[in-house]
Amino acid sequence: MTTPDDTLAPLRDYVAHMTRIADTLGTPAGLEQARALLAQLVARDDWLPEAFAQPHPQFYQQYLLHGDPLERFSVVSFVWGPGQRTPIHDHCTWGLIGMLRGAERGQRYTAAADGSVHPDGEAALLEPGDIELVSPATGDWHVVENAYADRVSISIHVYGGNIGAIARHVYDPAAGVIKPFVSGYSAPVSPNLWDRSAQVRATLAGGKA
Repeated sequence: MTTPDDTLAPLRDYVAHMTRIADTLGTPAGLEQARALLAQLVARDDWLPEAFAQPHPQFYQQYLLHGDPLERFSVVSFVWGPGQRTPIHDHCTWGLIGMLRGAERGQRYTAAADGSVHPDGEAALLEPGDIELVSPATGDWHVVENAYADRVSISIHVYGGNIGAIARHVYDPAAGVIKPFVSGYSAPVSPNLWDRSAQVRATLAGGKA
């Protein structure tokens, strides 16, 4: 019997596992489970649809891969064109960053009482399989950039909410002020994880899809 390809199975399995533990994600144990699940997802690089791996010549892209219907978490692919970087920004929720392809460099920042934002420690390099945590409790401000000037890098992020609709902040170092922003998403669609019709048909009479 020939089994049709199910490229999205790793992402669908990840979403199912995250949904099962979603109500624990605000706890250290829940976040540790989420970290382990993301590490398992980014350990392989054969599941991300090409439509959600496309760079933009000017801006990094944030593609929604799955949004929990209760907005307890969201999963996105960040696609970095050569040399692209974020502004200094925060998240206002926890986030896990898993490196899938290429590499990215992250520099953490700390917000001071006077409203200024300053570098905190050395920049860190994330390579495929690496996982990083950001959160208001452990450090929420950073800048992220593609570590390569000549190729695309992709990371998979999971956040404790609908990240595209969360009111967050960027820091303008030239003006020395913090400004509000809402990121949105880079495409109006997300992958269809739930059409398993070809796999089901293959189990029917004769095993023909």
